[in-house]
Amino acid sequence: MEPVHRLESSAGNDPSPADGTRRIIDGQERVFYEGYWIKTYPVPTDSLEAKKRLIEALTRRLFNHTEHGLNIPGTRLNEARCSYQAETDPGRRRVKAAMLAGALFNRGTDIFRKLVELQGEGVEIRSDDALMRECGHCLLEAMELGRFVLHRSGEEGIDELWGEPFRAFSIPLEDFYESRYIKIGQTLRDIDRIADAMVACFAGIPAFADIEPTIRVFARAAQIKTETLRTDPDIFDVWSELVTAGERLANYAPHPVAVHGSPTVHNSSDGLQLIRNGRDLLFYITRARTPMPKSTREYIDRCEVYVQTGLVPLLPAPLPG
Repeated sequence: MEPVHRLESSAGNDPSPADGTRRIIDGQERVFYEGYWIKTYPVPTDSLEAKKRLIEALTRRLFNHTEHGLNIPGTRLNEARCSYQAETDPGRRRVKAAMLAGALFNRGTDIFRKLVELQGEGVEIRSDDALMRECGHCLLEAMELGRFVLHRSGEEGIDELWGEPFRAFSIPLEDFYESRYIKIGQTLRDIDRIADAMVACFAGIPAFADIEPTIRVFARAAQIKTETLRTDPDIFDVWSELVTAGERLANYAPHPVAVHGSPTVHNSSDGLQLIRNGRDLLFYITRARTPMPKSTREYIDRCEVYVQTGLVPLLPAPLPG
């Protein structure tokens, strides 16, 4: 399994190519963003059918990464809206806003599916068709409500996922795919940031002194999975390598060491929990293929606190369900 290509791995005389530059590297076309050469895939012919398949896939992906209970059928949109509008408790209102967003996404997907079916029957579907406008309105409103939705971890939202179906609906497919490469480049960058923070945190602590290779192998596997589509023939090797590398990191055992007057004694149990938190965060980012800036920033801060104090600050309690 080839590693993700960093800038220093590129061929040619240009040391700093512009974002969006494409090259053939090791027989594979790659596009340059955020210092990485990212694997590209053919763009489907821009049609309503292709957009339907993409929006359906993006909607499934959305519900797969968000908190539970949001996959409300589009047929219940009016119920979801009334319940949201009538709610006064701030906590319940947030959740009901998220449920309304889910219903809006499903309604938009339902409309688009029917439009494609009509087109297949020979009915001309114009961009200013009333149903097309209604579909766009549903996806746009859902995107605006996406700020109320949390990632399944309960730590933060991923606004990017809520905007993708609307962008797929409203811009050419080629532009949509290019925007995804930009986001993948940002994700690869943050995977390296988290891995670097873990190495900086643990490599100087004797009990964890040999952990760096285990972290690096997992981060590399995470980056390769991030740039690899599920339909890629390599996905079987890519996913199994990611899972097993994550297991090796989660099962890492610190070495017992004697303390000789060290000003800071690092709690090994806290350290192991911090390692597993980092493993989980990298999994979340990799599967979503988009950055989680709040979680990344807070995790790096927790690593710094652990280095300084030997203890890890408590995480907020996760959401139920």
